[in-house]
Amino acid sequence: MAKEEYHPLFETRRGSGKFMYITFSFSVFVGICSIWIYRLNYISEEFEDGNWIVWIGLLFAELWFGFYWFLHQNLRWNPIFRQPLPQVLSQRYEHMLPKVDIFVCTADPEIEPPIMVINTVLSVIAYDYPAEKLSVYLSDDAGSDVTFYAMLEASEFAKHWLPFCKRFKVEPRSPNAYFKTVNLDIYPNDAKEVFAIKKLYQEMENRVENASKLGKVPKEAYSNYKEFSQWDSYSSKRDHDTILQILLHRKDLNARDEDGFVMPTLVYMAREKRPHFPHNFKAGAMNSLIRVSSMISNGKIILNVDCDMYSNNSQSLRDALCFFMDEDKDGFGGPMYIGTGCFHRRDVLCGRKFDKQYRNDWNNNANEENINHMIEASLQDMEEKSKPLASCTYEENTSWGKEMGLLYGCAVEDIVTGLSILCKGWRSVYYNPTRKAFLGLSPTTLPEALVQHKRWSEGGFQILLSKFSPVWYAYGLISPGLQLAYCHYNMWVLNSFPTLYYCIIPSLFLLKGIPLFPQISSPWFIPFAYLIVGNSTYSLIEFLRVGGTIKGWWNDLRMWLYKRTSSYLFAFVDTMLKLIGFSNSGFIISTKVAEENVSQRYEKEIMEFGNSSPMLILLATIAMLNLFCLVGVLLKEVVLSGKGYGIFETMLLQVLLSGVLVVLNIPIYQGLFMRKDKGRMPISVAVKSTTLALSACVLFSALG
Repeated sequence: MAKEEYHPLFETRRGSGKFMYITFSFSVFVGICSIWIYRLNYISEEFEDGNWIVWIGLLFAELWFGFYWFLHQNLRWNPIFRQPLPQVLSQRYEHMLPKVDIFVCTADPEIEPPIMVINTVLSVIAYDYPAEKLSVYLSDDAGSDVTFYAMLEASEFAKHWLPFCKRFKVEPRSPNAYFKTVNLDIYPNDAKEVFAIKKLYQEMENRVENASKLGKVPKEAYSNYKEFSQWDSYSSKRDHDTILQILLHRKDLNARDEDGFVMPTLVYMAREKRPHFPHNFKAGAMNSLIRVSSMISNGKIILNVDCDMYSNNSQSLRDALCFFMDEDKDGFGGPMYIGTGCFHRRDVLCGRKFDKQYRNDWNNNANEENINHMIEASLQDMEEKSKPLASCTYEENTSWGKEMGLLYGCAVEDIVTGLSILCKGWRSVYYNPTRKAFLGLSPTTLPEALVQHKRWSEGGFQILLSKFSPVWYAYGLISPGLQLAYCHYNMWVLNSFPTLYYCIIPSLFLLKGIPLFPQISSPWFIPFAYLIVGNSTYSLIEFLRVGGTIKGWWNDLRMWLYKRTSSYLFAFVDTMLKLIGFSNSGFIISTKVAEENVSQRYEKEIMEFGNSSPMLILLATIAMLNLFCLVGVLLKEVVLSGKGYGIFETMLLQVLLSGVLVVLNIPIYQGLFMRKDKGRMPISVAVKSTTLALSACVLFSALG
């Protein structure tokens, strides 16, 4: 037989400006080498002046900046953009679309409100995909009866919501997001139906939010739904049996929408928790979902999303399948698995290694035999047979968390799992559609953002020091360029020390009038100036090209500084303490709900500081130190001594460095001294930071 004609399911185009960027990066490399030569060339003079230790410190900082810049270059020399062809998928493969299981994870109903969780669930259960091939699972690590009550309400509301989405091609399919943006003018003849579904949602929302505020389920719900009997043995969120409930299933005649069509499967799971058994946080929840779903639906494709990240595009499943069902991949093959909005093959998550003969037969129904057998049993039997798979003892003496499923023992279980998958021969693909596939929440306060980045950077550093380090674990298994890319991420924390050095030492020496950089008349001034102006300009152009703004670029630069001087430092310290057994910090869940005043300030782009913390004290101290140094030297050299502006000839780069740091820290100064709202810096932080910075300046100036 003739070989079937190949029809690609996605297109690839190379990014423009490759030659321009390579030329620019080469010039940057020359500039970096020039700076290194400058430091080495003048080190003997610094020995004579007694500043050699400071000089060597700057040399090491600049060596690190150059090395870290090099790690990042292979990611940018050959950018690739992909475009799926879902119309080809529908024409050729509609009859053989695989089953898809969607995992949504939540862990705390107070931090992650149930109404937010079910909006995410409703957004993914309403995907434009055959209902009989779609299953949605919620893992509730708090085992909250309020969250389960919200899921019951969502399962009933879905019977109206899904037909509505199909009739009106709704986007996005999160009810909350949709009703906030819907324009009734586009439904002149159907406004009544829109108002009706909106009323149903608001009624459901009120019931769920009232239960959340009270912290308990209404008595009538307990009496109407026998499923709540599973909470009879519930002691706490850390001590309870497995709770598993199939809320919607095609075998259930009541699981039909208002138009009489079958609905996707919907399952609630709270895995068993016991105080003396490790539960391995989100990785443990995901592994339980993988096992439980294999008994109920066994989808070949798995999508996992965080509970605060709703689907913004109902076509995302079909877009993703274009990459899975087209075996001819391209590109570097190594985008990271970053925990949410990621599609996987089930057999890959279960530990399968890639071989060249591997081809997924989407028509193969061999895996369906067990599922069909389960469907013949009652839903109750299916639930009871699935519960042991979510027990806290199931993984004992197995490969789960080691070779199968998400890997344990790391704060960023997604990154280390993704690296392990790539080392088994698989490839990953990144796709960023014009209409975003998912939208979600981000921290609304600076402390929350810093804590989140501390966890991410700490996890990456743990990977670097573990047996899964890309330096040795991935050697020979992935491309050298991909190894460098992973090292670039895993070494985030190491940026803290050279950045702190550059933020503190040049400013202190500026205050004493000691230059650490070449003066304007020196030819060595050129590479320093070129790197500052060139890199800043190019990064701004890149930021604008991807849809950013100048203000957004500046804020991004500010957060870059704050992360490097606080989050990464504390992540490094915490990792070292854990290595010697002096720290046992747990997993911190990011807050998904903010007070009204906090949200209003966030919308106005006013930085929220909140309660005192060591990271805020450090940031404020560095900000005040640079302010004191800059103002002090300008007063001393320009105003009091009458020397005029000669300092700008001899120490322009130090003045600019300190000045840029002061401007970047304007929100901190405002929070310390100018704002009166509750989001300002605490008075204790203002006192401590001012005292520490002033003491450092006075003591340093007093030294010979």
